[in-house]
Amino acid sequence: MNMCVPNHHQNSEMLRSSTEEVTPDDNSNSGRSSVLSPLDYGGKQRSPGLTSSLPSPGSDNANTSSNHFFPASTDRFAGLLRRGQVNHSIRGGRTSSSIPPSSASSFGGTPRFRRTPGSFGAAAKHPSRTPLIEHSVATGSSSVTTATAASVIVAVVEGRGLARGEIGMASINLKCPEMVLSQFADTGTYAKVITKLHILVPLEILMPDTASEKGKGTKLYSLITENFQSVGFTAIQRKYFNERKGLEYIQQLCAPEYSTVIMEVQVKYYCLAAAAALLKYIEFIQNSVYAPKSLKVIFRGSEQTAMIDSASATNLELVVNNRDHRSEHTLLGVLNYTKTPGGERRLRSNILEPLLDFDTINMRLDTIQELLQDEELFFGLKNAIGHFLDIDQLLSVLVQIPKQETVQVAESKITHVIQLKHTLELIPPLRMVLKNCCTALLKAYSSSLEDNRFDKILKQIKTVINDDTNYLKGSLNMRTQKCYAVRPNINEFLDISRRAYTEIVDDIAGLVDQMGEKYALPLRTSFSTARGFFIQMKLEGVALPDGKLPADFIKVTKQKNNYSFTTADLMKMNDRCDEALREIFHMSYVVVCQLLSTVHEHIHCLYKLSDAVSMLDMLLSLANACTLSDYVRPEFTDTLAIKQGRHPILERIAGQQPVSNNCYISEGSNFVIITGPNMSGKSTYLKQVALCQIMAQIGSFVPAEYASFRIADQIFTRIGVDDDFETNSSTFMLEMKEVSYITHNVSERSLIIIDELGRGTSAEEGVGICHSVCEFLLSLRAFTLFATHFLELCELETLYPNVENQHMEVQHTRSSDTGTECVVYTFLLSRGSSEERNYGLRAAEMTALPLTIIQEAKAIAFKVSQQHLASNHSDPETQRQKAVYHLATRLLQTARNSRLDPDSLRIYLKSLKTQYEAELQVAGEPVSIETEKE
Repeated sequence: MNMCVPNHHQNSEMLRSSTEEVTPDDNSNSGRSSVLSPLDYGGKQRSPGLTSSLPSPGSDNANTSSNHFFPASTDRFAGLLRRGQVNHSIRGGRTSSSIPPSSASSFGGTPRFRRTPGSFGAAAKHPSRTPLIEHSVATGSSSVTTATAASVIVAVVEGRGLARGEIGMASINLKCPEMVLSQFADTGTYAKVITKLHILVPLEILMPDTASEKGKGTKLYSLITENFQSVGFTAIQRKYFNERKGLEYIQQLCAPEYSTVIMEVQVKYYCLAAAAALLKYIEFIQNSVYAPKSLKVIFRGSEQTAMIDSASATNLELVVNNRDHRSEHTLLGVLNYTKTPGGERRLRSNILEPLLDFDTINMRLDTIQELLQDEELFFGLKNAIGHFLDIDQLLSVLVQIPKQETVQVAESKITHVIQLKHTLELIPPLRMVLKNCCTALLKAYSSSLEDNRFDKILKQIKTVINDDTNYLKGSLNMRTQKCYAVRPNINEFLDISRRAYTEIVDDIAGLVDQMGEKYALPLRTSFSTARGFFIQMKLEGVALPDGKLPADFIKVTKQKNNYSFTTADLMKMNDRCDEALREIFHMSYVVVCQLLSTVHEHIHCLYKLSDAVSMLDMLLSLANACTLSDYVRPEFTDTLAIKQGRHPILERIAGQQPVSNNCYISEGSNFVIITGPNMSGKSTYLKQVALCQIMAQIGSFVPAEYASFRIADQIFTRIGVDDDFETNSSTFMLEMKEVSYITHNVSERSLIIIDELGRGTSAEEGVGICHSVCEFLLSLRAFTLFATHFLELCELETLYPNVENQHMEVQHTRSSDTGTECVVYTFLLSRGSSEERNYGLRAAEMTALPLTIIQEAKAIAFKVSQQHLASNHSDPETQRQKAVYHLATRLLQTARNSRLDPDSLRIYLKSLKTQYEAELQVAGEPVSIETEKE
C-alpha cells in the first residue's frame, strides 16, 4: 500500500522503510498501535486535503486500471474537500473513561474533528493526511492492545422528517476487509446506536454535514459527540450518503459467498447510504480501492444478539478494568487464552454482544465439551492454531489495489504473498487435527477446510514463489526471504540484481573480517531495521589499543561491554545494498502483482479460513479457561438457577476459592430484593450473576456446581456512581438517567441489576423513587435483582407474590480482651430481609468520630426506626393467595421444563404439596391440598 505522508513526517518513527522492520521483540515498538492514525500525534492538525498524496489526472502515476469501480474520481472527492464540502475541524480531545484502554491509549490527547467555520484555513496549511494503511500482519503472539486497537471507521446517517429515528450504519475494520451494515428503527434506537459504537471502538465517525448544520446538531449528532469526545468526527456532504450508489458498490465489491446480503439490504436505504459514503471515504484516505468481488459484506440486525449498554459493560468490567485499564482482571482477561488476534477480537465481540440463538449456544457448548474430553484434539488444535497470523489483516491488504507504486508498496506486497503462502501451508495440519472430530460445529469447520480452492491458490503461488521461502521472525531473516522469494529464471534482470545484492552482502562481511584482523578485535556483522548493517563488538578480556576505539569507527554506542558502530565504507555499502534492494523489490513486485491477479478470483475463500481459525481459537480459549477452574456446562430453561456460583473475576484475583452462593429466579419469583450491611458482598453477588449469564450466552461453561439460565435479550445494570464534574451531573442525576434508560428499553426477557438506587437524595425521596421503580419493574416479567439499604422496600414481599427478600448474613462476635463487638462478614446469601440495624453507625465506630456523636446518633436512629416497625406480615388471605400463586407457577415451570422420570416427578410433586401446606400453616390456615379445590 502506498504510504503518502507529509514531508516533515517522512522519517517519522511511525513509518518504517524497507530496512526498518521491527520484530515483535524490538523494544522500540512496544506500546505502539500497529494501525497508523489519520491524526498527527505531534499535536498538529492533519487536514483532509489529500490532493498532494493522490495522483493528478495528468501525472505519470495516474492510474487508469479497470479495477477502479467508483463512478466519481477520487480527485473530484479531494476537490470537494478543498472547497469545504467535507468538513473537518479540531478540538483538543481527552481520553474517555468509557473507551477501552486500547482505544484510549491510541487517542489520549489526540485532537478530534468537529465542524467549525474556521477549519478550512487550517486545511490549506496541511494539505496531506496519513493514510490508514497497515503494512505488517500481526503474528499469533500479538498483545491484547494490538488485537483490539481502534481501527474501525463508521458511517452513520439518520432519516429526516417522518423517518427521523431510523438510522443506518456501516463500518469497516481497516484490519479486516469486512463491511458490516446495520439499520435501527425500533424502540431505543439512539441507545442501540451508541452501544454499537462503543462495541466497535471507532477510529473515526462519519456523518452528513446536515446533522450539525449551523451549530444546530441533531439529537444523534449530540449523543455521538457527547459519548465519543476523543474519537475523530468527520462531516461529509450529504449527497455522498446515496443509497443507490451504496447498492451499486455492494453489488460490485461483495464476494460471491456473501452475495445473499444484497437481498437483505436492498430496501435498507439508510445503511446503504452509509455504505456509499464510507466506501468513498476509505478509497480517499487509503489511496487504494478494493478489488471487485473481494469484500465480505454482512448485515447484522440489532435483534440477533443480546444488548449490553456501554454503562453496563463498564460496571461489569467486561473488557476494561475500572481501576487499571491495563489490568487483565476483566471477564475478557479471565477467558482470553487465544493464540491469534482474530480469536481475541471474536471473543471480545461475543462478550459485548452475547448470542440469543439457543441452538448456536448449544453447538458451542458441545464443542467445548468435546475439547475437554479429547485431550489429543485439544492440544493438537492448540498447536495448529498458534502458528496462524492475523488472517483478517492479511486479507485486508491483499484485496486492496494501490493507486501508486512505491518501494514500500512493493516490499509490502512481497511480504503479504509470503505470509499468504505460510498461511495456506498451515491448512493441511489443521485438517488432520479435525479429521476425527465428533461435534457438529467442528465437523462443519473441517468440511469448510476441505475446499480445493485453498490447494489451487497454494499451487499458483508455488509456481512463482520458492518452496523454501517461509515467513520468519527477525528483520534480516525476513529481508532475505523477500529478496529471494520469487523463483529464479522468471525475470532475468531480477536474477542479476539479486547476484549484485549477494556480492554486496559478501563484501560487507569481508570488510568486517578485514577490520577485525587489522585491529585484532572480535568484530562481527550485525543488522537492524534502523541502521542496516553495522559492526558489533563484545569486550571480554580484550583491551582496546590506547584504551579507545580506532578513529575509523564512527557512530559509536556502548552498552556495558557491548560496542556498536559503523564506518564510512560500511555506510556506502549499505547505500549500495539499499539501492540493489529497491531494484529487487520493484521487479519482484511486478511478478507478484501478476500472481495476485490470478489468485484474486479464489482469494475470498480465505474468509472461510479466517472464520474457522478465529472461532476455533475462541472455543479453545473457553475450554482452556475450564481447565484452570471448576466450571460446569450451563443449561437453558425459563429459570435462572445457579448452585454454588462464584464470581469469575474475583476467583482469578483472589487466587483462592471465593465464597459461593446460590441464585434462583423464575417467572413466579422474578424480583429479588437483597439487603445487608455495607461490604457484605451485595454488589459482588449482583455482578457475579450478570457475568455468569453473559458467559453462558457466549457458549462458555460457568463457575458453579450447576447452572440454568433463561436467555436474556438485554442486560441492564445500575451500580453506584460518583458525581461527573465534566457534565455538571450529580450522583442522583446520573442515577436517574440510568434508571430512565432501563425503563424505556426493558423487555419481558431482560436481566436487570440495580444496586443502591436513590442514595443520592434524601431518605424519603430515595424510598419513594425506589418503591415506584420497583412497582414499574414488577409489572414486567424481566428478572430483577435489586440491592438496597432501604429496608422499607422489603414490605413489597407482602404485597406482591413474585417478590422475594434475601439478605447477606453477618455474624457478631465480642472480643474477649476489650469486650468490643465486631462484625464478621460471611458473604453468604440467605432468605428473608436483613435483621441488621444501624450498620452504618457500627462502621462509624471504627473511625475516629467522637463517642458522644455516635451515642447521640444511635439514640436518634432508634426513635426514627420506631416509626417504621410496622409488621411486615400481611393478613392471612394475602399469604394464602401468595401460597396458591407460588404453587401454580412451580407446577407450570415443571410442566415446561421437567425431564424427570415418573418416580422422581412423583417425589417432586409431593414436596411441592408439603411446601404449599407449610405456607398455608404460616398464614394461620392449615388446609390440606386435597381440600383446596378452588
